[in-house]
Amino acid sequence: MTIIWTNIVFSIVAFVILYILLSKFAFSKLFGIMEKRRELVMQQMDEAAKTREQAVAYVEEQKQALQKAREEAQQIIQQSQATSLNQADKLIDQAKVEAARLKNEAVRDIANEKNKAVEALRSELGSASVRIASKLLEKEVKADGEQEQLVNQYLKEVGGRS
Repeated sequence: MTIIWTNIVFSIVAFVILYILLSKFAFSKLFGIMEKRRELVMQQMDEAAKTREQAVAYVEEQKQALQKAREEAQQIIQQSQATSLNQADKLIDQAKVEAARLKNEAVRDIANEKNKAVEALRSELGSASVRIASKLLEKEVKADGEQEQLVNQYLKEVGGRS
């Protein structure tokens, strides 16, 4: 096989001319399109990273908000329990005070009724004693005026006390 130098030189010159023409007209546009595509891909990757960071931040924010809501709910529950215990204690205290008041009133009423009953009994007993004594004295009293005066005086005194 023989090497034809003119063909090789001609091919190299054609290749250099083709390369110059391509670089002048085609490569700049092709590289420009490729650079735009690379920038677009980089921009999309940056946006995806930002979106991912925002999503992570949003999830973290939501977790904190949920934790805060749980803590507030727990505080509300504890306050409600404390309030209900306080109200129950107040009601129990009021009931005890009312029971003591009613008991004191009942004791006072019982004492009053007892005193009335004792007075009535004393009055009845005194009247009965005076009647019995009067009957006994009538039988034993002689016609003597002095004894009769003493008995009348005694009856007046006893009658005045009852």
